[in-house]
Amino acid sequence: MNSIAPEQLAIARQTIDAFYASRSWTPFDFQREAWRAYLAGESGLIHAPTGMGKSYAAWLGPVMEWIAEYPEPAEWARLPAPPLLVLWITPLRALATDTTAALQSVVNSLGLPWTVEKRTGDTSATLKARQRTRPPTALVTTPESLSLLLSYAESAALFRHLRCVVVDEWHELLGSKRGVQTELALARLRRWRPDLRVWGLSATLGNLEEALAVLMGAAPSTGARLIAGDVQKEIRIETLIPDDIERFPWAGHLGVKLLPRVVEAVQEARSTLIFTNTRAQTELWFQALIEAHPAFAGEIALHHGSLDSSLRAEIEDRLRDGRLRCVVCTSSLDLGVDFSPVDQVIQIGSPKGVARLMQRAGRSGHQPGAVSRILCVPTHAFELIEFAAARQAIEERMIEARTPLRKPLDVLAQHLVTVALGEGFVPEELFDEVRTTYAYADLTDEEWRWALGFVSDGGRALHAYPQYNKLKPENGRYRPANRQIAQFHRMSIGAITSDGMLKVSYLKGGSLGSIEESFIARLRPGDRFIFAGRALELVMVKEMTAYVRRASGADGAVPHWMGSRMPLSSQLAGAVRVQLAAARDGRFASPELAAVRPLLALQERWSRLPAPGELLIESTKSRDGYHLFVFPLAGRLVHEGLSALVAYRMAQEAPRTISAFATDYGFELLSPTPFALTEADWRRLLRVEHLLEDVLACINATELARRQFRDIARVAGLIFAGHPGSRKSARQLQASSGLIFDVLAQYDPENLLLDQARREVLQQQLELTRLEATLTALAHQEIIQIETKRLTPFAFPIWAERIRTQVSSEDWSARMERMALELARVADRDGRRRPRK
Repeated sequence: MNSIAPEQLAIARQTIDAFYASRSWTPFDFQREAWRAYLAGESGLIHAPTGMGKSYAAWLGPVMEWIAEYPEPAEWARLPAPPLLVLWITPLRALATDTTAALQSVVNSLGLPWTVEKRTGDTSATLKARQRTRPPTALVTTPESLSLLLSYAESAALFRHLRCVVVDEWHELLGSKRGVQTELALARLRRWRPDLRVWGLSATLGNLEEALAVLMGAAPSTGARLIAGDVQKEIRIETLIPDDIERFPWAGHLGVKLLPRVVEAVQEARSTLIFTNTRAQTELWFQALIEAHPAFAGEIALHHGSLDSSLRAEIEDRLRDGRLRCVVCTSSLDLGVDFSPVDQVIQIGSPKGVARLMQRAGRSGHQPGAVSRILCVPTHAFELIEFAAARQAIEERMIEARTPLRKPLDVLAQHLVTVALGEGFVPEELFDEVRTTYAYADLTDEEWRWALGFVSDGGRALHAYPQYNKLKPENGRYRPANRQIAQFHRMSIGAITSDGMLKVSYLKGGSLGSIEESFIARLRPGDRFIFAGRALELVMVKEMTAYVRRASGADGAVPHWMGSRMPLSSQLAGAVRVQLAAARDGRFASPELAAVRPLLALQERWSRLPAPGELLIESTKSRDGYHLFVFPLAGRLVHEGLSALVAYRMAQEAPRTISAFATDYGFELLSPTPFALTEADWRRLLRVEHLLEDVLACINATELARRQFRDIARVAGLIFAGHPGSRKSARQLQASSGLIFDVLAQYDPENLLLDQARREVLQQQLELTRLEATLTALAHQEIIQIETKRLTPFAFPIWAERIRTQVSSEDWSARMERMALELARVADRDGRRRPRK
């Protein structure tokens, strides 16, 4: 940073103070601290509640610095727009639009000669080309677009004046391959600009020190600053309590039993965001609201990531300027877009995580001093407990951490080609640069040589194929082997992976968005389905597009999106155990826990409420066979691995047929023959020893790794996803990657991408670390086995979810209602027979 006289800095501070005063604002202490740190040449992480001014804390530092250098406002009009000074990285395209507008509004208010532009996948090719030669003063972009900029020969010159990088919503990138992609890009920028200042913005994050370390990589000599906004953001969490808990569903996912009260809440507020956890749930709730209150037509909309970008932008604009009363949405509106008119947020179903509930609550009252309100709507009775647990966890600041990734070699391989396309690289220099990142700090010489060889000739198994000979050394500097390599690579840059999607378009023109190929594959021409809030009829599928027409009526199948299962976080699962312990002790302090008291009393009567340090196991018999219900309360993914592990170990000891199913609260084992297990048997089945070997044996590890390899192969550039507008189908990509997987497994078994696929399966799909921690904890718990005459309130949701996978949604709903009513009648009779004390 250039030396600036104190009197010039004083003028800059006065200008910013006047800017705040003109809006009747006062800067928070954390904002002033961030400005001082920036002007002192420091980098860091700013952590504060949603809507408290983190963006201004990061943005006004560079603005203040420039004003101090040019302290005469009368001269600004004669100055040309400065070159690229600030790079603002955001995880979402939609967020880029609003961020650009927010930064530009400050520039306009101060009368600065700055230009602010965005660069995302939605930016026109003409503007992108112009930005490479005449960049704006501040550029708002995504990790993918930044990597694409780094792939051009003029990239070093483009960033030669860069002073500051702001990474917005860092908690959303941390722990993902896009976050690692950002780390590598920052390392490249720091190499060109050693005095570069990097600031991250974050909210709702549990591991702040680690998040700062990841962002800084090899921290500059001036160190790094963690600035926590101590401003207390008031969050009011209220829950819709069912009038009759005994008649409220014990299992389910829609929550429409409380639809009339949700309609009332929407009517009473000026504007509302209704958050759901899945895109299918968004579509269903939107339809339910329209059917329940037809006057909402035109006043409400829906928003999720599969809708066409133009539809999403239109909805965001209408919400922003107050033309919409309500939007039903998914996490597509979670992040920091400032919809100031929103005064109410409604959460349908359990948020499954503490940070997620805080983030969504912050969408209302999204300004300093305003109260954030969220109304929670349970879809079944046990979610009342989760809402109470989430409120307590927020009060106690029990927020989830994001675990950073280590050494994803597919991202590294992509980065090597990106840098080679730019100015090329000398291996020794780039190795040192890459090791300055947190993700690759312990990258070994052997791993580096493997990565370099992989992008140069494809490795041992693929060297004979020209498309894998991507780089070649020229005078010690690696460059692309040919122009076609550069063309294909630039179309493939990025670390976002998803299942195969089909575009949904009207037969006469007009795009609605994208939908999973696996859903459309089940439909025939003439079948109806609900999408984008419309009843549609499938006409035909051609060239990765599902052509549709409007259908009469409002019924039809609802698309499912893979990955929609949202497991309970470890923090929220722990908080649920605390709530159950309080109920067992007779403490029902929250309205949610008081409401569910009759159901917990029934659980206690028919079985038991597990105390801290107890593992409850229920056994019962039905027409389906013999059931074991085990309740570790550790979350769905852990229970899926645990149920498969226990079933495998049982079958190893004595051949038998066992099926397993898991939910967030526990898992079910079902067999046609009785179980007869002692405590010693359970200790043996739940042992930690030989965990990895048994997990790999009880699942189809090879097939899971082969499917995981598809995403790795795409990121690493082994397969080409297709040209824009003619993307390959998921089936085609899986076939291509599966073939490469088999070739590598046979001819290059030591290939490090194969090892990465196995590691990702264990850690991401099976959560092996959390599974091991759960088994370790269970080893010290008392095992309580209870034989029950019928399904208990705890067991019913697990049974119900298993049945859901076997029948259609209509059959499932009817069967669940009949079963729940029968259990309620049994509970009534049982209650009447109990002697009064």
